[in-house]
Amino acid sequence: MVKTGWMPRDAGGFVFVVLGFVLVAAGFVWRGLVLRPLSAKRAEAAGNRERSRNLLCSAGMAMAAARRRAASGEPAIVTVDDVTTMACQYYGYVVEREEAAAALRYAFEAADGQSDCMTDAFD
Repeated sequence: MVKTGWMPRDAGGFVFVVLGFVLVAAGFVWRGLVLRPLSAKRAEAAGNRERSRNLLCSAGMAMAAARRRAASGEPAIVTVDDVTTMACQYYGYVVEREEAAAALRYAFEAADGQSDCMTDAFD
């Protein structure tokens, strides 16, 4: 083994490692800042959009469940109570009957009023 003597340390590697730690720390501090609403009004609007989207999904799930329950050749019967039950089970929402009926009407019309479904949402 040959002794080469004192060798100066390379500062480039140290700076690279420190810069990496700084970037990781900045990522933890500012994680998701862009996704957070900046105001209460925007937060409320985002919550309303999420609620209506989840309510429409509940209406779609209720229609799909009614189609699975229906026998071959008979129409699927979807009620507003089915939508409120799905919204409560899957999303934990307590939904008014009028709101669930509106979501079911919208989902029914979006499906072009398929002839294999009947609903009480238009009453």
